[in-house]
Amino acid sequence: MNTDKIYAESIAKEYAPKDSSKIVALRKLDRKAKLPATIFTYTFGIFFALVFGTGMCLAMQVIGSGVADMVLGIAIGIIGMVGCGVNYPIYKKMLENGKKKYAYEIVELAREISEGK
Repeated sequence: MNTDKIYAESIAKEYAPKDSSKIVALRKLDRKAKLPATIFTYTFGIFFALVFGTGMCLAMQVIGSGVADMVLGIAIGIIGMVGCGVNYPIYKKMLENGKKKYAYEIVELAREISEGK
């Protein structure tokens, strides 16, 4: 096995001009189906992780002091935990809807590619 030849071919592929082939179109459609769910999930997850962290800081009296802040921190922490907990089911539902939306186009394009080769 000639590893130099394999390496040279992989480098050449990187610099070869990219054409608008069906594979590229299929990848774009796949990305288009999955990207909204991914962006929403990261944003939602980060927000509620910050809410949870704020609640923990209040509950442990890192910020604020007194019983009222501790109770408020516990309440905010629970809201953050619930938000983090529902993040994955929301993601699955959004991903499923995105896949349904583009399923016909992706399947047709994949069928054309598999029959063409």
